[in-house]
Amino acid sequence: MKVVNLKQAILQAWKEQWSDYQWAINIKKNFPKGATWDYLNFAEALMEQAMIGPSPNPLILSYLKYAINSQMASYSSVLTAISKFDGFSRELCVKSLLEIMDMFCHRLNCHGKAEECIGLCRALLAVVVWLLQGCDFYCEKLRELGPSASTEAILRACQERLHGLMSSTKNRALVHIARLEDLGSWGNVEQAMIKVTEGLCNVPNQMLRTSIEETISLVKSIPQMLSVQCEPPAHASFPSVHAFIMLEGTMNLTGETQPLVEQLMMIKRMQRIPGPLFVLEIWKACFTGLIESPEGTEELKWTAFTFLKIPQVLLRLKKYPQGDKGQDFTEDVNIAFQYLLKLTPLLDKADQRCNCDCLGMLLQECNKLGLLSDSNTEGLTSKRNEDREFAPRLKTAENANIQPNPGLILRAEPTVTNILKTVDADHSKSPEGLLGVLGHMLSGKSLDLLLAAAAATGKLKSFARKFIKLNEFPKHISGEGSKSASVRALLFDISFLMLCHVVQTYGSEVILSDPSPSGETPFFETWLQTCMPEEGKTLNPDHPCFRPEPGKVESLVTLLNNSSEMKLVQVKWHEICLSTPAAILEVLNAWENGVLSVETVQKITDNIKGKVCSMAICAVAWLVAHVRMLGRDEREKPQTMIRQLVTPLYAENTLQFYNERVVIMSSIMEHMCADVFQQTGALLRSPIEGQEPIPYRNLLPAKEPIHNSLSQQFQVVLRKGWVDSRALHLFESLLNMGGVFWFTNNLVKELLKETRQEWASRVVELLYSIFCLDTQQITLTLLGTILPNLLTDSAHWHSLPDPPGKALAKLSVWCALSSYSSHHKGPFSARQRKRQREDIEDYNSLFPLDDTQPSKLMRLLSSNEDEPVALSSPANLFLLFSSILGSKMAGPHTQFVQSFIEECVECLEQGSRGSILQFMPFTMVSELVKLPALAKPKIVLAITDLTLPLGRRVAAKAIAAL
Repeated sequence: MKVVNLKQAILQAWKEQWSDYQWAINIKKNFPKGATWDYLNFAEALMEQAMIGPSPNPLILSYLKYAINSQMASYSSVLTAISKFDGFSRELCVKSLLEIMDMFCHRLNCHGKAEECIGLCRALLAVVVWLLQGCDFYCEKLRELGPSASTEAILRACQERLHGLMSSTKNRALVHIARLEDLGSWGNVEQAMIKVTEGLCNVPNQMLRTSIEETISLVKSIPQMLSVQCEPPAHASFPSVHAFIMLEGTMNLTGETQPLVEQLMMIKRMQRIPGPLFVLEIWKACFTGLIESPEGTEELKWTAFTFLKIPQVLLRLKKYPQGDKGQDFTEDVNIAFQYLLKLTPLLDKADQRCNCDCLGMLLQECNKLGLLSDSNTEGLTSKRNEDREFAPRLKTAENANIQPNPGLILRAEPTVTNILKTVDADHSKSPEGLLGVLGHMLSGKSLDLLLAAAAATGKLKSFARKFIKLNEFPKHISGEGSKSASVRALLFDISFLMLCHVVQTYGSEVILSDPSPSGETPFFETWLQTCMPEEGKTLNPDHPCFRPEPGKVESLVTLLNNSSEMKLVQVKWHEICLSTPAAILEVLNAWENGVLSVETVQKITDNIKGKVCSMAICAVAWLVAHVRMLGRDEREKPQTMIRQLVTPLYAENTLQFYNERVVIMSSIMEHMCADVFQQTGALLRSPIEGQEPIPYRNLLPAKEPIHNSLSQQFQVVLRKGWVDSRALHLFESLLNMGGVFWFTNNLVKELLKETRQEWASRVVELLYSIFCLDTQQITLTLLGTILPNLLTDSAHWHSLPDPPGKALAKLSVWCALSSYSSHHKGPFSARQRKRQREDIEDYNSLFPLDDTQPSKLMRLLSSNEDEPVALSSPANLFLLFSSILGSKMAGPHTQFVQSFIEECVECLEQGSRGSILQFMPFTMVSELVKLPALAKPKIVLAITDLTLPLGRRVAAKAIAAL
């Protein structure tokens, strides 16, 4: 009824020729007063009456203009009314509608409720469709009636209005929101654009045609407006990629490939690294690792990482969408190798170290996997061959006989598969054949080669599982002769030695991360968890696992003391191994009380290590746990026993492969004893000149505060610009010793000291890669404790101005994104880091506590690894940000919040909302747009979740008010 009355009022005004202000006075008298007149379809009613004839009614049109100027009609209602006009043949009417748009389209805004702002978005989208339809109509008219100046003029007028609207980022953002509100309506835009594009051939004016094409491209860009990113920074090197590869190659060879690929892609996206430079940085780190790795196992691990794992990583990276202007990833790899060829000293040094053409072998591997074309491979190979003519070489006779590790590793990979098949077969009838295979594996560096190849190709767990099964095989005894007894003893011993070696080289999680498929815990797993000393692991020498049945212990002591050598027939070796520690305790007590002489003890230890090396390892494992509990003065005899057991026995009547087994046994024992002998500065054996006994052990200076060590090491790394393997191991030792908070807090202080822009950026990249030592825990501490302390205490605000404040914000966002993405994808994706962390359960099982202790220990030792904590940390930080923005005091802390949000927007993946921004409360958007740097349509679109209706309303309200 009100609409009818409104029409009557308009007609009456026209009949009586009211002026525009008279009309407004009368309308306000006769209609209810309110904030808006839109509910009366005010603009639409006026438009209808004004556009009845071939030309607009000037009086009624003046009423509409007065309504717009006096804000009686909202912009959205006027635009909606315009979009409903379809009489394009009435050019005078269309011109006046375009003139009405000119009144306000340069200052479109809305300060009303969220619904009204969404209404403006929809109206803007509708008017875009209307203008496109107008362009289409006049293009078609040019086709039908031929060239016409008046038609071209009205076509240009429509194009100019559309261009004027779409050249504003704010208007495009509002249309983007409307598109997400109603995807069907965007279909109308697309159809209209197709029609206009098809009709452009009818436009004779080339300049006008080009203008229309430019305008249409602006409209087409709306869905991608969030994925357009600024140019990447012009860096030559990227320390975070280099350091992350060093970390993975040094400490995480057994880690799954996919999480490594995801982390690398995240670093590439966050820093917007060009594809070729990204691949180059990976290769530079690999060659650096090869050159600086200590001889022995570490060198083989790096070789396997470089030649087996990284080509597979690149193959997976190839499957990811590349953001570099659609360039093919194989071309990136080719360009990266061309850059790498220019680093001749690096390549020459690697060739010298490995005694072969490293780059040539890598090129062949990449070619096999389809990462390089044949022509590119040939070109790069010939270029490297030319350069190698002038390279320094070690042409000694000794060097000529050394087989290069890369070649050995590449040959070891298929051998691993064959060995797994061999071990899998049924050997119950003739185990001698299997024994030959195992014996061959023990010779020289074969075992380390095979394990490195298995670790780099993800087969090490399977390898370990097969050898655990093999270790269980000798448990089953049926009437056996001496030959089969010795074969059984050897199968048990070799598999036990191999498994111990795997644990010490690659960490116990290789075996313990997958439960036994049979359901029953195998002997080796039980022994590993309760009896085997590892770095950072505490054992209780009085634990029940070291106290088997007294009868078995007595018979073993008698056997060791009275026999000239161990008997083999009908022996259950797993029981013997579990009884050995108790037997050693008996012998040690007897020796300390003067019952046994040194010679007798020597005979007993010779017996223990004479046939089956596993017994000696079990004995030393217990002695290490026992020595750890003794004072300096009480350690002499147990340490002497350890030395006796470590020294090989040079006797004739030993079992097969004794020399090979003894080498591995000694290595295992050295690793076990390293900590307890270092405590008192005692030596296990005389050091061999020029050889580091155990790489990366005892790196911390003996009489220096750990804070100094951390600061000095970080300054060394900062000056060099990259992190080497030794530094990573030292940082890990400091992290384990000082704890996560101490480590993170002190490194953040190092960052906040840096007042030079370039150096602050370098610190961020280096710290990010160092924090990958334990991303989850360090990020929790950084977001949950360190940042809140800095932001809430005004005494710390002086350290937050740019550049260090901005750098800290960048580091925090990078850590949060990495931590949340790995957490979000679940345990299968999170990197399996080799961290030694002693949990409360370990203490409770090892040392029975009285009632007063557990709660204190729980507070000291419990780690925040619960899911809710990982998720609440960023949520709480955003709540703190919200309160900072809402407070009346501005300063460096508000600048930090701005930098944090800007970095979140910078790190957005193509077109989607950053994962940590979903923790931001919607109420914070209105506070953020008060900061001039964040009062931009693109930033508002980026920080709100446009997949949710509420997110779209919040974004529309914020953008419409800009």
